[in-house]
Parts: sequence; C-alpha cells; structure tokens
Amino acid sequence: MNPVLAAAQAKDFPPMAQVRKTLKIDWYRCPIDKAVLSSLVQKSDAKGFVQAAGHLGLWMATGTACLMLFNASQWLWFFIALFLHGTVASFFTAPNHELCHRTVFKTPWLNEIFLRLFCVFGWLNFRVYRFSHNYHHRYTLFLEGDREEILPVTPSLRVLYILQLFTFNLFGGYQSRGLIPTFKGVVKIARNDFSNPFNSWGEELYEGHDSQRKAAVDWSRTMLAFHAMVAVVAVLIGQPIIILLVSGSIFVANWHRYFVGVTMHCGLRSSVNDFRKCARTVTLDPVTEFLYWHMNWHLEHHMFAAVPCYHLPRLHRAVADDMPQPRTLLGAWKEMRATWRRQKTDPGYAYDTPVPEPRVAIAADKDPNAESVGDLVEREFASQ
Repeated sequence: MNPVLAAAQAKDFPPMAQVRKTLKIDWYRCPIDKAVLSSLVQKSDAKGFVQAAGHLGLWMATGTACLMLFNASQWLWFFIALFLHGTVASFFTAPNHELCHRTVFKTPWLNEIFLRLFCVFGWLNFRVYRFSHNYHHRYTLFLEGDREEILPVTPSLRVLYILQLFTFNLFGGYQSRGLIPTFKGVVKIARNDFSNPFNSWGEELYEGHDSQRKAAVDWSRTMLAFHAMVAVVAVLIGQPIIILLVSGSIFVANWHRYFVGVTMHCGLRSSVNDFRKCARTVTLDPVTEFLYWHMNWHLEHHMFAAVPCYHLPRLHRAVADDMPQPRTLLGAWKEMRATWRRQKTDPGYAYDTPVPEPRVAIAADKDPNAESVGDLVEREFASQ
C-alpha cells in the first residue's frame, strides 16, 4: 500500500458527505478573456465524431487486419498488427475520461453511445469513474477528497515490468491495466463489493448514493455478459482469436499509454491550490495526441475542465504567458525519475514547478465555466 494512503487512513478522514461540505479549495486559474473562454467551451458534434469514430475506427481496422493475417498464417505481420492493435486499444481510457466529462459532443446521446462503446470494449466502468473523477477535479491531490491520485508514485522502468507492457499485461501497475486485476475488479463490482472499486477508493465512494452504486453494479454485469457472449460466438464460428482481438486487446502492448499517462501528476506537489504545480502538460506527436484525446494538455484541462479536448491546444495558447513551459515527454520522464530518486531519501519531497507570478484569478462566482468539471456530477450527487 502507498505509505501516504496508509497514513491518511490512520487519520480517519471524515465521511465524503462531510468533506464535500467542509473542503473548499480556492483554486488559482489563469486569467482569460471571457469571450475567448466562451468560444473554447463550445462543443461540436463534427469534431467529436472525428475524434471518437476515428479512434474506434482505427481499433476496428487494426483488429480486422489482425484477423485476416492470423487466418492467412502470416505470423510476423500478424504480431506487428497485434502490437499496433493493442497500442490503440490501451488508450481507451482516454475516451472514457473525456466522454465522462460530457464535453465531446454537443448532442448528449452521441456522447453516451460512444462512452458505452469504448467502455464495454475497454473493460471500463464509467459509472464508477464519473464519481471518482468528480472528486479528483474538485480536490486534485488533496488526499481528504481525492483518492484517484495518491502521491508519491514510482515512474517504474523495471525490466520485467516494461517487458510486460510491451507484450501482454497480466498484473498491471500504476497507469497500467493488467488482465488479472481488471477482471477481478469487474467481478467484485458485479457482486456489489466496493471494498476497492477504483484506484484507492473504498466503500466511501458511493456512501449515500445507492442508486448510483446499483448503476455501477449493473454496468459491470453488462460487461461480463458482453465478453462472455464474444467468447461463445468466437468459439462457435471457429475463430477463437476474436476473443483476444476484442476482449483482450486492451492488455496487449500497453507501453505507449503507460509512458504518456504517468506524466499527468507523478512527482508533483500535493495539497496545493495551484494546478500549475500539481498537473503537468507535455508535448506529443500528432498521432499520440489524437490517441490520448489531447490529454497531454493536462494542466489546461484541470484548470478549465469544461473545455472540450479538441480545443485544449487553443486554450494553452490563450493562457501560455501565465503557464509553465510545457515539458517534452522525455523531459517529463527525466524530471519524474530525478524526483523519485530524491524521494528515496527525502519522502516528503515533490518537484515544485517554476511558474510565473500569479495574476488576478477569475472569480468563480462570476464565471461558472471556471469551476465546471465538465458536467461530471450526477444529478443525485448534485442535489446533496
């Protein structure tokens, strides 16, 4: 167990219902012209469709190529295609994240359809994630309210772990989803067991929200039924390889998603009310940025979460003068590894990102977009 989490549990934090009432964080947000922000928060069905259908279509294309190559006994090309297929699938956590914010499509039902498609193929419970992620945005790295990210964490480069990420992920790890823990987690929730539903959350996540808890249980059961059906159909038509290509693709070639995803918060400061110091933006190549749904602009996303992912580069340009310099992916990893090495002898150390002097922040009561978490909050949650 993370030593910080163990210490937190020993403090016996109050119930989340009380935390929601008492933990109020005055977040610093970069000043931005209201007309510009109003333009940036506009959703687009066309842009959303390019992003969502493009990612899903790429997964279907690589999966089809795998099936054809497998049946043609073209083994070298099959394994190359499978590697690409898994790399694309491992980024399914990104659409789950963005679609849970409900900021991708202007038309709500399009958002919900694509959310369910990505989640059923990706073994992802969006019902749990929406609850957890709401807290993560409101209380980012404040342990009383955010159990989605518990720092410090290890940006691991262990040989056996990296080997797993380049082949088939069985056991998982930080920012990495293994077959065994993923399947166990889905089964536990399907049995209405929320002792550890997501990251470091426990039963407290759904305390007082019975209908939302039931919805999470129902979705886990739906996923199990779907993948059981895939297995039965694949065997009946004499194509068991489809089980790997559909139900197992997210566990193949997790390497790229891991190297990109670890950079979001690793090594940065906790319990600080400046997103510039607790979230990290990195620059990526266009293909990776597309697969990651532009979440490499992670600092900007936390600061103004109502902005759709495809507008985040524009948001960065609008506030760049008040932001730290974006890291490269390699630069971020060097920073994280150096921080991790220092934390071995100084456990309380965290990298303090140099930032420009704060300007006047937007008043939350005058700009609702600034406080928005992208419509993450379920109606039952919002009413309490």
